[in-house]
Amino acid sequence: MIEIKNVSKQFKEKTKKNNIILADDNINLKVPNGSIVGVLGPNGAGKTTLLRIIAGILTPTNGTILYDDVDISSSALKIKNEIAYLSGNTKLYNSITGRELLKMFADIYGVEKEVSEKRIEEIINRLDLSSFIDKRIGVLSTGQTQRINIARCLVHKPKYYILDEATSGLDIISSQVILDFIKEEKKNGASIIYSTHYMEEAENICDYVVLINNGKVISSGTPEEINKQTKQSNLRDAFFTLIGGIKND
Repeated sequence: MIEIKNVSKQFKEKTKKNNIILADDNINLKVPNGSIVGVLGPNGAGKTTLLRIIAGILTPTNGTILYDDVDISSSALKIKNEIAYLSGNTKLYNSITGRELLKMFADIYGVEKEVSEKRIEEIINRLDLSSFIDKRIGVLSTGQTQRINIARCLVHKPKYYILDEATSGLDIISSQVILDFIKEEKKNGASIIYSTHYMEEAENICDYVVLINNGKVISSGTPEEINKQTKQSNLRDAFFTLIGGIKND
């Protein structure tokens, strides 16, 4: 389980007044094993900052991140070796092939060669990469590159997934490959945090969602609970109801 307790993050704005920006404000969240929890909201809501904190990339101003009751601040290296972190804009090395990238990440995580070779072949089959795994990353499409990106997260058999806008800008086939993979990892018992601004996508795969706007949680629960709370039939309209905006027909 991943548990986020009272997490806030402040940044100092680079102005003459040095204004303080509160990117995330007292966020609480639990991600049980074998579940997908969606962190939803528009661009600039604080989703990416929150996920970077959960992954140990950023340090929170306040609050605690626990992985199976262990504070990441006291056991960062061990916990990070069990995390798969993916953002929608992660840059890869254009001059190497996908297979070479996977081998490099296996080495980084200390996976033994015999184990990594078998693992890489399993990943290639699982994500249907065979037609482009030996092409240089620089010539791949956006969807193919993102599937390689997903693949490099798998070589060390992570227990926790932190996925930030994993399908943003992808075609329908690449998106579905990634969503099917996420559902399969849930069945395997992984704890998955899935951030997106595609409300319909989240409604399809998430067991529980947290709606964030301007760094604050404005609602949380199952998609059905939030729809019932707002008297709406979908999360998109529920979100607009919660922020007092215009309903999207």
